Amino acid sequence: MVRMTAEQYKQIMARRHGTQPAAAAVALPQKKGRKKPPAHPGPPSTPPAPAVEPLLARLPNPGRHWTLLMPYAAEMLTSNKRYPHWSVEHRIRKQLRADATSLIGLGLVPRLQYAAIYYVLHPRKLNRSRDPLNWAPTVKAYVDGLVTPSPDLPRVRHLLPDDDHEHLLGPYPEMGAPVETGLARMSLVIVELHGPLTSANGETVTGTGSSTYRN
Repeated sequence: MVRMTAEQYKQIMARRHGTQPAAAAVALPQKKGRKKPPAHPGPPSTPPAPAVEPLLARLPNPGRHWTLLMPYAAEMLTSNKRYPHWSVEHRIRKQLRADATSLIGLGLVPRLQYAAIYYVLHPRKLNRSRDPLNWAPTVKAYVDGLVTPSPDLPRVRHLLPDDDHEHLLGPYPEMGAPVETGLARMSLVIVELHGPLTSANGETVTGTGSSTYRN
């Protein structure tokens, strides 16, 4: 003998009378509010040039130095950003590399044998902490563009014979003054070093410098 449950009895009686029990209310998913588009940062601006003397004091045998304000970039690479496709990252890297190579044609940086590089981040004026080390992928593209101007001719070098540890110290991250308007910018401080990087001679020399900054 099969017993009918109370719930089954209610369903049978409801069908006989042409009614159905009230369905449990289903909570509809709420539509998420649309995110406001980010405010336009304004036109590009020129940040104050970074102080070079404290950077020179950290290096063995510094000579001449050059401060390069890198061309304004609508997009820079960071280590904590994920891109929807590898081609997007490749396009940004290619542009950054070309930006650095364009400075060679202006004769702003000569060929060197040994050098140290500091990269100085000029962030936007936002109320949050910044880690300039996150911008290391951008600096890698810049150094590649300065050392190897043409990716198709990898043996043709400009800034250094190679960007390995025997010819280059750094690049070292530094935080600079923020920009007044526009997106973040970056400066490279390139310091000529006298003698091999493995030299034990710790004598320092204050060199003369030039800058691409203009008022």
